[in-house]
Amino acid sequence: MKTLLINDNWMFYKGVGNIEDAAKSAGEKIKLPHTWNNMDGQDGGSDYFRGACLYVKKLNVEKKADKVYYIEFRAVNSVADVFVNGSKAVHHEGGFSTFRANITDLLVSGDNTVAVVADNSPSDRIYPQMADFTFFGGIYRNVYLIETEKSRFDLDYYGGEGVMVTPVLKDDGKAEVTVQAFVTNPEKGQQVAVKVAFDGKDVALGAAPATDGKVVLSIDKPELWDGVKKPSLYKATVILTDGKTLFDEREIEFGVRSFSVDKDGFVLNGRRYPLRGVARHQDRLNMGWAITEKEHEEDMKLISEVGANTIRLAHYQHDSYFYSLADRYGMVIWAEIPYISAHLPAGDENAISQMKELIVQNYNHPSIMFWGLSNEITIGGESEELIALHHKLNDLCHEMDKTRLTTMANVTMLEPTSELTKISDIMSYNHYFGWYVGDVSQNADWLDDFRKEFPDRPIGLSEYGCEAILTWHSSDPKQGDYTEEYQAYYHENMLKIFAERPYLWATHVWNMFDFGVDGRDEGGVKGRNNKGLVTYDRKTKKDSFYLYKAYWSDEPFVHIASKRYVKRPEKVAKIKVYTNQEKVTLFANGKKIAEKSGKYVFEFDVPLHLIGKNRIKAVSGNCVDEAEFVRVLKPEKGYSLKKEETGVVNWFEKDGVRYEFKYPEGMFSIRDKLGVIMANPDGEALIMRLVDRAVSEMKARGEELPFQISKNVFKLASSMTIERIAGMAGGKITPEILFYVNEELNKIPKK
Repeated sequence: MKTLLINDNWMFYKGVGNIEDAAKSAGEKIKLPHTWNNMDGQDGGSDYFRGACLYVKKLNVEKKADKVYYIEFRAVNSVADVFVNGSKAVHHEGGFSTFRANITDLLVSGDNTVAVVADNSPSDRIYPQMADFTFFGGIYRNVYLIETEKSRFDLDYYGGEGVMVTPVLKDDGKAEVTVQAFVTNPEKGQQVAVKVAFDGKDVALGAAPATDGKVVLSIDKPELWDGVKKPSLYKATVILTDGKTLFDEREIEFGVRSFSVDKDGFVLNGRRYPLRGVARHQDRLNMGWAITEKEHEEDMKLISEVGANTIRLAHYQHDSYFYSLADRYGMVIWAEIPYISAHLPAGDENAISQMKELIVQNYNHPSIMFWGLSNEITIGGESEELIALHHKLNDLCHEMDKTRLTTMANVTMLEPTSELTKISDIMSYNHYFGWYVGDVSQNADWLDDFRKEFPDRPIGLSEYGCEAILTWHSSDPKQGDYTEEYQAYYHENMLKIFAERPYLWATHVWNMFDFGVDGRDEGGVKGRNNKGLVTYDRKTKKDSFYLYKAYWSDEPFVHIASKRYVKRPEKVAKIKVYTNQEKVTLFANGKKIAEKSGKYVFEFDVPLHLIGKNRIKAVSGNCVDEAEFVRVLKPEKGYSLKKEETGVVNWFEKDGVRYEFKYPEGMFSIRDKLGVIMANPDGEALIMRLVDRAVSEMKARGEELPFQISKNVFKLASSMTIERIAGMAGGKITPEILFYVNEELNKIPKK
C-alpha cells in the first residue's frame, strides 16, 4: 500500500455548496488542514459561519490498471460529500473520524478533479449540536491518496486499518497476542504472516491462511506498557503474501498491560495507579481545529511536563497521531464520542456509527483503556430513548472490544441513583463546586456523601475547574473574579481533597488548555473558555500549571506564583511558592526572608519596600526562580474586572428604544443570588412563576426540559446570581427576558 499526502493546492469557496457555483466565485488557494472558522469561531457573538463550503483540487494520477485507489480523509466537519470527476464517491456524517472512498472506477490517468462539500450546518441527527465548544467547519485533518492491491487488508470497514491486535497478559506472566487480519479478495495460497519485535529484536513469529487471518502468538516475560515511567511498545509487522509477492503490509505498535477499576481506584499491571490528569480540546488560537503534528506534539509535551498520567480526550475522536503520542508517552486515555448535552431523537444511528468508528480506528492503541459513552447528556433532559441508546452503545462497546471498560461523564444535577449511572462499567461526575455553584469544599462533601451511600461503587471526577484570565489579579481572590490567584486557590483545595481520597479512580482537570467557545462572553474575554492551565496559544503556563507540576512531576523545579501581579498595595505581601522539593529558601532584595520545609505549597510573608522594585528569589537546591514586585499606594485598577467587562447585559436597544437595567438599593435584582431571592416568600413565588411559565412554553414548542426541575437543582444553583445563571444559558435567556425578570425583582423589597 502506498500513501500520498495531498494537502497542497486546494481551492476553497466559502458558502458555495456545489462545483457549478464555484465557477462564479474567485475562491481562495489554501493548504490543508483548513477551517473557515479559525477566526469567527473564537471571537464571541455566537455568530460563526455554519453552512456548506466547497474544496476543489486538481489531482494528477498515473493510474495503473492492476491497482485499487482510495481517497482518505482523516476528518471533515461535520458532513462531507466527496466527488471525483463529477461523480459522487462518498457521503459521510460525523466530524471527527477517518473515512475513505474507493475511487478506482472514478479516476482517470492524468488530471482529475476532486471536490468536497463540507457542511457544519445545524442538524437534528448528527452529534454534536449542543455543547460548550465551537464546531469548526472544514477539512481540518490530512487527506491521502492510497494506491493498493486488489487483494489487500480491508480498508472499507469504518475507516479501520484492517488489522486488530489484542494482547492479553495471562496468569502465568506470558502475553498472548492475537492478530486478526481482515483480507479483501483473498487469493489461493496467500497467508497472513506476523512478526513481533521489541527494541529491534524479533520475539514472536506466526502465520495463518488469508481466508482466516487469525494469528495467535505468545511472548515470554513481556515488557509491560507501564504508564508514564515505562510505556514499553512492541511492533507487529503484518504482511499479506503468497511467499513470492508482498500484497499488503501494516506496522502496528501495541502494548501489553492489564488494568481494572474497583471501589478503591485504578489498577495497572497489578498495582494501584491513581489516574490524575487533564482533559484536552484540540483547537488552537487562530487555527481552530486545523492543527498539524507540530501542535499535537507541543500539547503532549506540555501535558507530560505537568506530570499527568491520564488524558480525557473530550468530547470527540481526536487525531490518530495524538493517540500514538499517548502510547509513546504512557498516558492512560479516556476516548469518547460527542454524544453530549442533549439527546437527538433522530441521532441514534449517528451516535452508533461514531462509536463504531472510534473503536475500529483506535483499537490497537494501548493507551486507550476507556470508551466514553456520553458527556453531561442529561442537560437536555432524560428520556426512555436516551436510556435505551446508552444501553445500545454500552453493549456495542463490549461486543466490539472485550478488553476495555466503558464510562461516562455525568452532570452534577444527575442523581447517583439514576438508571443512567448504572449502565456503563464505571462512571465519573463533572463538578464545579467553587466556580459555578457553591463552595470548593462542597467537592469533598459530595464525594464523602457518595462514598457513604455507595461504598462499593468506583467514582471519579471527569471535569472540575475554574477560569483564570491573565489580566486579572487580587491579593484577596474571590469566586467568580476570574483572577489567576482564585484559580490557584481553587486547585490547591482540589488537590488536597484528592490527596485525602486516593480511591478516586480518575480525576481530569477541565481543561489543560483554554479553548474556543464562540457563544461565551465571560471575564472580559469573548469566545473563549478560560479554564485551561495553559493559555489558548500555548505560550503561557498559568500558576495552576505549576501547582499541578508540584504534585505530579518528578522534574525538580521551583516557581513563584502571581508574578504577573506586579503592582501591589499591601505593605507585607503573601508570596506563594510551588515546588516538588521539600525545602525552599526565599530572598527579598538580597536578604534571606525564611527557609521552610514542607510539600507543594510554601507561603512567605514578605515586607515590600515602597520605593523601587522588590526583587524576590526562591531557591531550592539547584532550582531557582525570581520575580519582581512594586509597592503602590492604591490598588491598581487594571487588575480588577470591571462590571461592564463581565459579559452581563446592563442595557440593550430594541426598535430604537434603550432599555437600562436598574439595581435600586434595598430591592432585589438579577445581581442577587437565587438562594437569597427564594428565601423571600415573594421572591420564591416570582421564581416559581417564571419556572412554570418557561416549562409550559418549552412543552408547547415540543422542546425537552434542560434537566429535571428538582430541589437538588435549586440547591445547586442557589449560590449563583440570576445574572450568572443567564450568562450560562448559552443565549437562551434573551436580554428582553432578563430585563423583565429584573423589573419584577425590583418590585420586591429585601426584608
